[in-house]
Amino acid sequence: MMWDWMMLAGAGLALVAGCLVPNRWLPANMPNDKLLHFAAFAGLTLLALRLAHDRNDILLCLGGLLVAGWIIECLQKLIPDRNFSWPDIAANAAGIAAAALCSAAYGAICAVI
Repeated sequence: MMWDWMMLAGAGLALVAGCLVPNRWLPANMPNDKLLHFAAFAGLTLLALRLAHDRNDILLCLGGLLVAGWIIECLQKLIPDRNFSWPDIAANAAGIAAAALCSAAYGAICAVI
């Protein structure tokens, strides 16, 4: 259980660090920014859901990640060459939703097997 928390904290810190660096520090040939947002938040959601024990925990994880994504976007306005982006928030939310649906489907399949 402690390793799960450590993995979540490490992934969360890496996500925040990656989102809050100035553009000039990023590689010039970056892949699609929205795809990176989607994948990062989907991965973080899967890690967070490993720690959820009941419905309230799940809702707290999902809501917390949505708020975290919004806060990161707000903070990007303070970083040189970065800006607030609603499409980034949409990509974050889509990654969270996709991971939650995959996790729910996996749980349903495991319950049947």
